[in-house]
Amino acid sequence: MLDRLALKLVKPATEAAAVRLSAQGLTADQATLAGFGFGMIAAIMIAWGLPTAGILPLLLNRALDGVDGALARLDQPTERGAFLDITLDFVFYGAIPLAFAAADPATNALAAAVLLAAFLATGTSFLAFAVMAEKRGLKSTAYPSKSFYYLGGLTEGTETILCFLAMCLWPEHFTTIAYVYALLCAVTVATRLVFGWKTFA
Repeated sequence: MLDRLALKLVKPATEAAAVRLSAQGLTADQATLAGFGFGMIAAIMIAWGLPTAGILPLLLNRALDGVDGALARLDQPTERGAFLDITLDFVFYGAIPLAFAAADPATNALAAAVLLAAFLATGTSFLAFAVMAEKRGLKSTAYPSKSFYYLGGLTEGTETILCFLAMCLWPEHFTTIAYVYALLCAVTVATRLVFGWKTFA
């Protein structure tokens, strides 16, 4: 829901950073891998019971996720790069709830499992629509710079990062945040199912 606005706000900064980093020899794939590394550091910090220490690497992960796309557009976007980007993004999204479960299994495990199931459903609806849209030659007018059909919803990347930040800032409320966000994900899946059913009729 907020991705379009967020992308518009950060676009000047990410493009400027991409120009500087490209001049230093950084490639889009290297930025993707570095961002993934920071995401895993964030997960490790959370699993060790240091969620506030995970905030900076988490933010660096998201910053590099924006920069890698800008770097790719400076040169030539590749299917390999797009595949790497989306795959590592989904690994990162799954690692954060898992890290909270590892930090306090007795309290957090069930809520983390529910949230991971919700992520599985949103990710499946997102990617399944993209595959079918590609077969039909459909293009997203809302996200024209994306390398595949980017189907939005109530819970997109921006909302997910805000959710993760809330969990890191208030880890004692992880279960509540996880259940509420899982419910919002369920709404996203429902709307995507309806949209996909109508689009591919």
